[in-house]
Amino acid sequence: MAKKETPGYKTVTTKASMQFLKNYINTASPVGFESSGQKIWLEYLKAYVDTTFVDPYGTAVGVINPKSPFKVVIEAHADEISWFVNYITAEGLLYLKRNGGVDHQIAPGQRVFIHGKKGAVKGVFGWPAIHTRLGNPDVKDPQPKVDNLFLDTGARNRKEVEDLGIHIGAVVTYQDGFDELANDYYIGRAFDNRIGGFMIAEVARLLKENKKTLPFGLYVVNAVQEEIGLRGAEMIARRIKPDIAIITDVTHDTYTPMVNKMIEGDVACGKGPSLAYGPAVHNKLLNLVQDVAEKKKIPVQLRTVSRSTGTDTDSFAYANDGCPSVLISIPLRYMHTTVEMLHKSDIEQTIQLMYETLLTLSPKTNLSYL
Repeated sequence: MAKKETPGYKTVTTKASMQFLKNYINTASPVGFESSGQKIWLEYLKAYVDTTFVDPYGTAVGVINPKSPFKVVIEAHADEISWFVNYITAEGLLYLKRNGGVDHQIAPGQRVFIHGKKGAVKGVFGWPAIHTRLGNPDVKDPQPKVDNLFLDTGARNRKEVEDLGIHIGAVVTYQDGFDELANDYYIGRAFDNRIGGFMIAEVARLLKENKKTLPFGLYVVNAVQEEIGLRGAEMIARRIKPDIAIITDVTHDTYTPMVNKMIEGDVACGKGPSLAYGPAVHNKLLNLVQDVAEKKKIPVQLRTVSRSTGTDTDSFAYANDGCPSVLISIPLRYMHTTVEMLHKSDIEQTIQLMYETLLTLSPKTNLSYL
């Protein structure tokens, strides 16, 4: 019997594009050190755009119709949360600082790569055995905190650590990469938000392969340093000065334990991309995207945000003289862990929605406030 597809779900990715996704997810791209991931992304994208450039801090951009005066951006961010080596003990253990919103509670027992001057070095987050914590009534069971977490590389002293190429300021990423679970679920670290980078690249591929001609310049933007305050988007928005921006990022699947739907909204993996209402989201552009979704039978989920979206949407919306911006999010489970989880149909539908929205836009699209 043929597999029943999710409504509005048709496969637009290919074996080649999925291999790109796996390679991209498995390549470290920590905040401030995104170059490895950006190289892979640009290498894939360049076949589908007219030109590319990289700004001074590493935001990568592919452009279709670069001479057009009217500019539309589709954007994601490339950086992943990580750690910095902050202190090396005489015994060769490493203490850390956060680089972005990394969750210290998941660290004990995790395997990591320490990106030093001689390449990646393997290490582990050490943690005392349960016997030593609970077997002594005079010792309070410790909880993981930034100031008591440490890395062990097998080095026995500070010199052996330094001989490995590890130094103060070396960045640390988790080892876990892409994998597949049952029922079309994918897991991996840094789906927040390299899945966005994948999806905007796929939009560019579809435009090229379907021989679509756009009446505007399209800027496919993979920004850096979102995880520490939307910094890459802030810089590139001022440089490009777009007329319209479509931002894609992840949002929380609220159907897992310990997530409050009253606060986070009603959003689930496998039910389509999520559209947000909020001050930074342009109402007419949002209505246009909703109309496209309805016309093309792409299911969407709705949610609200408060003062800000917490995404690069804010940087584009409020840049320059103001830029009509919209946020298209993909539901994600277990954000900022090594097992972030997505559903394949949401990926396909988010790509479709961005692609069809671009085919609807033109310099004459009326996005006036009144």
